[in-house]
Amino acid sequence: MGQTFDPVTLEILWRRLISIVDEADTTVSRTAFSSLLRDAHDYTCMFTDRKGRELAQGTFATPGQSGAMALGIKALVNKIPHDTYKPGDVFITNDPWALAGHLNDVCVMSPIFHKDDIVAFTACVFHHSDIGGRGSSDNHDVYEDGLFIPLVKLEDGGVLNQAVIDMIRWNVRTPDEVTGDIRSQIAANHVCAQKIRQMLEEYELENLDDLADEIIGRTEKSMRGAIAKVPDGVYRAEGIVEQMEGKDDVVIELAVEVTGDSIVVDLEGSSPQVDWGGNVVYNFTYAYVHMAMKSMFDPYIPNNDGCAVPISMKAPEGSVVNCKFPAAVAARMQIGHFITEIIYRAMAEALPDRVIAASGGTPATMNVFYGRRNDNTPWHAVIIRGGGMGASSRNDGYYDFIFPANGANTPVEIFESDTPLIVEKRELLPDSGGPGLMKGGLGRTVVFRIPDDAYAPKPPVNLGIQSGRFRYPPEGLFGGKHGAKARFLVNGKDGYPYGLTRLNPGDVVTMEAAGGGGYGNPMEREPGRVVEDVLNGYVTPEHAREEYGVVIDPTTMELDEEATKKLRQTA
Repeated sequence: MGQTFDPVTLEILWRRLISIVDEADTTVSRTAFSSLLRDAHDYTCMFTDRKGRELAQGTFATPGQSGAMALGIKALVNKIPHDTYKPGDVFITNDPWALAGHLNDVCVMSPIFHKDDIVAFTACVFHHSDIGGRGSSDNHDVYEDGLFIPLVKLEDGGVLNQAVIDMIRWNVRTPDEVTGDIRSQIAANHVCAQKIRQMLEEYELENLDDLADEIIGRTEKSMRGAIAKVPDGVYRAEGIVEQMEGKDDVVIELAVEVTGDSIVVDLEGSSPQVDWGGNVVYNFTYAYVHMAMKSMFDPYIPNNDGCAVPISMKAPEGSVVNCKFPAAVAARMQIGHFITEIIYRAMAEALPDRVIAASGGTPATMNVFYGRRNDNTPWHAVIIRGGGMGASSRNDGYYDFIFPANGANTPVEIFESDTPLIVEKRELLPDSGGPGLMKGGLGRTVVFRIPDDAYAPKPPVNLGIQSGRFRYPPEGLFGGKHGAKARFLVNGKDGYPYGLTRLNPGDVVTMEAAGGGGYGNPMEREPGRVVEDVLNGYVTPEHAREEYGVVIDPTTMELDEEATKKLRQTA
């Protein structure tokens, strides 16, 4: 019989584990060099038990990384015989097929020893802003994406492998930033290991085995209980994702089979892998399958291996959702982020109160900027942006939100300090949210200028865009209407939204993020809420009249109740 824990002690220890990962997370925010990590929070810290089963992840973990890590770390830690690990060992890899799907996501992993035995593993994945390559979505294979690091020792018994660091430095544009971020990863793992050993000593535990079994078992039971409440059946949906210009759209076929307390997600029939960077590896596809299921069925229980046990996935090898090496994968989010949305669409009739309409932040927009300053020194920066979140049965969609990924918007001041560029405007887009009983979230416009004065960078400034929603807007649900489409303009003219754009001093770039889809009939939205939206500048009076049947007096800006009643009766 293993050790048992009373409910109070179990809850304390469970929360303690999460707080340990969050402390490692805080270490990153205080030591990382890149604003993509420090400000936009594009990283995930986690640790597993000695078997590689996920035990805890950071509160602000990114689903695409954490879900992929839950599968990938389990395989990686067991790839190496456990009797060959030593205290002080640190491993590094960015193998897309082993972990989170593209080369920029670099994993640093370490065993945790207590009383000369391995008790756990700790790992963190950082989205490094620079991993070499073109920084573009129109690459044709993974070799164009950048530097591929197989699983190697970064530290051997605490001794740094300088050859690995040198190899990385010579393959990136900003080596000090990249190697500084790697050291931040080592620091995060060190904090996690230190605090776990401290907890084991404090509670006089020999290892985490019994605690892990208890936590994972309870989580699985909770997840299965939630799934069992849904009627058995096969729930289907199809998603159309725009491709590069001139190419056929990508089709994602999806079937969610619910049987008792288990779920199988089958992606048979999805398009074959493509000749650009939108391909998705199995782990990343699973990550957003898991994101959808967790958010619908058991959103409040902490993430660990137990959440994933009741959910399995089938994805045909060689398809766009399970691509084969050496496919280009740099822009995997342009397709992968849609998985969660399509699952919501499939489950909408069965779970109408647990899904949301399509979001303008699906996929998140990633902009890779790089070039040389006027003194010839290289610069490189990455920002991620969201759009309007889809509305739900209870709430309007959040404005300018990154969903289903989890990240933050880089402050203008930070971006301007990291680059020679100027941000001329950043504001919400009125009328961009899809009309509905609940309104879709608003998108946002951002205007960048390449200075042409004494501070002008050397031409060209390279801009790699990973985005979407330029042709197909985010769809509404249950009578809600779609949100506004995204736009990309260079000097006021429609630009090519995929691939690499070369800019010169004086050029102005405008990026408009899509709005979220609405939920429910917009003619049923309470007129007072529409008036409030107009007064706040979120909806124009013309849009209020056309889409919501709400008439507002142009002089007093007050609701014309009689005219509104007549208009809605004829709508």
